[in-house]
Amino acid sequence: MDNTTDKTKPLPQKQLRTGWTTGACAMAATKAALTALITGNFPDPVGIILPKGEMPWFQLKITSLGEDYATAGIIKDAGDDPDVTHGAIIIATVYPTPPGTGIIFQAGKGVGTVTRAELLIPPGEPAINPIPRKMMCDVVEEICRKYSLPPDVMITISVPDEEKIAQKTWNPQLGIIGGISILGTTGVIHPFSCSAWIHSIHRGIDVARAAQQSYERFCGCRA
Repeated sequence: MDNTTDKTKPLPQKQLRTGWTTGACAMAATKAALTALITGNFPDPVGIILPKGEMPWFQLKITSLGEDYATAGIIKDAGDDPDVTHGAIIIATVYPTPPGTGIIFQAGKGVGTVTRAELLIPPGEPAINPIPRKMMCDVVEEICRKYSLPPDVMITISVPDEEKIAQKTWNPQLGIIGGISILGTTGVIHPFSCSAWIHSIHRGIDVARAAQQSYERFCGCRA
């Protein structure tokens, strides 16, 4: 040990590793699946551009290609954040749909369905938040423009075995049943982020207010 070390200086802190949201993984899986559906080949790794300009690359864990579908799956890496979905496989299956149908989202196994009107997504829709939806729509439109095709597809997002993990989240209290939500505003997970926790509290308060429950009761606190 170096006895000349200045004990008044703070020790170097480990740089916490950032990760990627379920929304970013779903976007990348969608891009890979749609590309394979059109060209017959999966881009691996697949790169995407996130809302703030980051350009991550993802290795594909699962690939499957049929006559009228393509599937790609990516393992979610949450970095050093204690995220319950770390290590989950985010799978996108893309199907062609009739002309004029546009982009349709479907909840596959492990992805929840919205049951309450107070949330950001209408009841009956897959629990895929607005920004991840936009990210996936943007990448579909980009690829379809590249190949001069109309953006008429159905995207099914699945996260196998996540029904049990969903019970560790606020989804049951928020009225999201059957699985987890596909989340993220920037696509990047910053470890131990306060903003993500505050955002989830806001959603809980919205539901509690609409249901005329006390906020303390909804949040699990005792008055």
